[in-house]
Amino acid sequence: MTERIQKILAGAGLGSRRQAERWIEEGRVKLNGKRAKLGQSATKRDLIQFDGKSVTMAETLPSDARVLLYHKPEGEICTRAPGEKRPTVFDNLPVLVSSRWISVGRLDLNTSGVLLFTNCGDLANRLMHPSSEIEREYVVRLLGPIKKGAIDALLNGVTIDGKSAAFDRVEEIQGSDGCNQWFRVVIREGRYREVRKLWEAVGYTVNRLKRIRYGDIKLPRSLRAGKFNAMPPRQRDKVLGMAGMLLEACHINLKRRPSNNLVAEAQGTKLNRVKTVGPAKKSDKRKVSKATPRRRS
Repeated sequence: MTERIQKILAGAGLGSRRQAERWIEEGRVKLNGKRAKLGQSATKRDLIQFDGKSVTMAETLPSDARVLLYHKPEGEICTRAPGEKRPTVFDNLPVLVSSRWISVGRLDLNTSGVLLFTNCGDLANRLMHPSSEIEREYVVRLLGPIKKGAIDALLNGVTIDGKSAAFDRVEEIQGSDGCNQWFRVVIREGRYREVRKLWEAVGYTVNRLKRIRYGDIKLPRSLRAGKFNAMPPRQRDKVLGMAGMLLEACHINLKRRPSNNLVAEAQGTKLNRVKTVGPAKKSDKRKVSKATPRRRS
């Protein structure tokens, strides 16, 4: 099986496909000893190197994907940069033998909350890709009061880093007191520090930020900061569904263990089990009527 080099690098957990494309353009990637080019493909037999280190093609299928829900605390970084001495989000995760954990997006140093990890590169990339339009929900603390015109601007769109951006929803959380104001915001993009930059564009600084939901996955109240939950199959399938991969996973399972119900569930339908009733069989036994005994006179 052949795959694009950037997809192989992303599947190995080194970064997103866009990052991999930049690395190829920068000459940091080699294919069989020669500088790789954008658009090239490779197989298991080819030697791929990134910054001089060999890269193994990941073989994790969607049906075998594992997913972790991690409660990231403030002060941890989302990178495996060599020589980095600060605590990372990977320090508290279980060790994988034949693969590695891939972070689904990132949260900056001072942001806490929901962070998903998987060992399937294709799943991670689909969840992060802008075309997925997966909602991210945050709670934000600002130094107020906030003008109504600022909220309208954030909903209609402002320019950050030369591109237009906007929140899908902005809702003030009741009970805010003192100088700080709390808001709940929803956005469908995952650009670097986008939530903070949006508020900065209308003149406010975020002094606390926490992601409480990624798509259909909410941060459980019982999950403490720095801890993770390994998703059971039903919750993991919810993540596959968010990425549009549930039907694909079911087809793989179908080859291993045929079951029409798997595909039906992926399509959001249920198979009705109908009992087939054949024609009534005539009984060979004759009905015998019991004679009423005569009374003796």
